Amino acid sequence: MLTLKQGKRIEMGKKLSALLLICVMLAVFVCGCTPKSEGSKEYTGIISAMDNEIAILLKEAKIDRVDTIAGVEYHVGRLNGQPVIISRAGIGKVRAASGITAMLTRYPISEVIFTGIAGGVGDETQVLDEVIATRLVEHDYGILSNDGFEWRSGDPGNGGEEGIYYECDPELIKFAYDAAVEVVGEDHVFKGTIATGDQFVANSEYVEKLRKDHDAYACEMEGAAVAVVCIEYETPFVVLRALSDKADGKARDSYENLGDIAADNSSHIVIKMLEYLKK
Repeated sequence: MLTLKQGKRIEMGKKLSALLLICVMLAVFVCGCTPKSEGSKEYTGIISAMDNEIAILLKEAKIDRVDTIAGVEYHVGRLNGQPVIISRAGIGKVRAASGITAMLTRYPISEVIFTGIAGGVGDETQVLDEVIATRLVEHDYGILSNDGFEWRSGDPGNGGEEGIYYECDPELIKFAYDAAVEVVGEDHVFKGTIATGDQFVANSEYVEKLRKDHDAYACEMEGAAVAVVCIEYETPFVVLRALSDKADGKARDSYENLGDIAADNSSHIVIKMLEYLKK
């Protein structure tokens, strides 16, 4: 038979266990919420593939801290008076998807801007022109058989629609276009489809195919991947690309000579665009 003192100890032990369980649950809840715990502030997420595509942005920004997630740096601060997260995710669709996913799960992001360079596809575009994506497409997604490659962009096996395009946010498109016109002039700004694939395109024949199949204005390696993730996370997005080359046989030489200039132009457009997004 338990004594009164023993009974009180058992009861106290039960209470302590319950309290400990509550503390553990609270800790788990807090840890789960911490990644997006930035007060009431919302950030504009700015992401790119390469260092030169954000060099000007980092130079002009006031960076409060740098968080490293899975080896990728996320620069937290203000740019042109706006709270921003700036990151270079890496080249290609896989790294772009990983980088933007980490950004959207770690921080409260109100909209996403992808900035960088691309190869020109449109007949009327020239090197150093700016293309604002109205939609994006994965030009290398499909079936490769003995009959050749058949484009099947989208994810029909997961309930998606074959041949889909990923639409950018209309308001962000307008802001980006207006900012680009201010920076480089109306004659050098275009809106239209940007084609994404895991290749650096330097082939005139393939350029013609992208133009014919998708009415593309530019081709690059990350935009559609960022678009897919933003759509899944219900976050508005837009992709800005300055043309470093014409994606033809001379593409590599043009890229090496004009890539940095094109990247800087796109960055200046982003800075101007932030004026339209002031919170």
